[in-house]
Amino acid sequence: MAAVAGGAATVGGVVCTSFPAHASDSATGASGNQIGVLVDTTKCIGCRKCEYACARANRPNGTSIESYKDMSVFDSPRRMTHDALTVVNRHANPVNPSEPIYVKSQCMHCLRPNCVSACIVGALHKKSNGTVSYDVSKCIGCRYCMLACPFEVPAYEYNNILAPKVQKCTFCYETYQARGEPPACVQICPPNCLTFATRDDLLEMAHAKIEADPDAYYPHVYGEAEAGGTSWLYLTSRPAEELGFLKVPAHPLPHLTENLQHSIFKYGIPPMLLYGLLAIAMKVSEAEEKTEPSKAPHE
Repeated sequence: MAAVAGGAATVGGVVCTSFPAHASDSATGASGNQIGVLVDTTKCIGCRKCEYACARANRPNGTSIESYKDMSVFDSPRRMTHDALTVVNRHANPVNPSEPIYVKSQCMHCLRPNCVSACIVGALHKKSNGTVSYDVSKCIGCRYCMLACPFEVPAYEYNNILAPKVQKCTFCYETYQARGEPPACVQICPPNCLTFATRDDLLEMAHAKIEADPDAYYPHVYGEAEAGGTSWLYLTSRPAEELGFLKVPAHPLPHLTENLQHSIFKYGIPPMLLYGLLAIAMKVSEAEEKTEPSKAPHE
């Protein structure tokens, strides 16, 4: 792996360096110095400590770490929910059935996020360091982001009647990253299967691992090209589709809709037209009601 600028040092699965914590937003898909995480699924032991750390950092509920030792959750596939922003699933290993394969899932933080493109009010936006961030104060609950996400990640708080929010991995942007620290899940991972660094360095590391041990790794880095590239990258021992990964086109998806949608909703013209039509309809209805009695005697 290339040396990381700024006197980097590797501690466990964390490549420590200086990352922009609160940089300006960016809609570009270039990798640059955007941060990311490389997930080496061949090392994951399914301990679920990443789930515990994520819950503690983002949605503290007092649940003890002991509760995450329940392995019965692996009996059926799970997906992210509004109160579980990352989940680990177990998959059969045909080569060695006694050693199943575990895969952690969360928001992929795409380089060109389709959810950002689909959001008509700017509640979702991409930071220049690669984080796809969510501003609840702007969200209108349309859930277009849920339909647009090629990885089926965003979850909605259907049980929150008064103020429902869209929930997904935050990359610990406002918490750990704001203090210059790696995300909570990376810090707690016992086997160090999560590595936090710049995306370019992670890709170099991933390909070096594949080249060094081709028997251990399937020759593909999931997330390098999928949906135009993502900030979360995966090394696997088998084809990704066999491990629950969705087959996603290797090109950015926002271009399919953003030009049309952003032009249509620019300046709020459609809502203005809608309200205008409703106002006209109400006036017409009122006028008809006023004239109706005068017609009655002549009928």
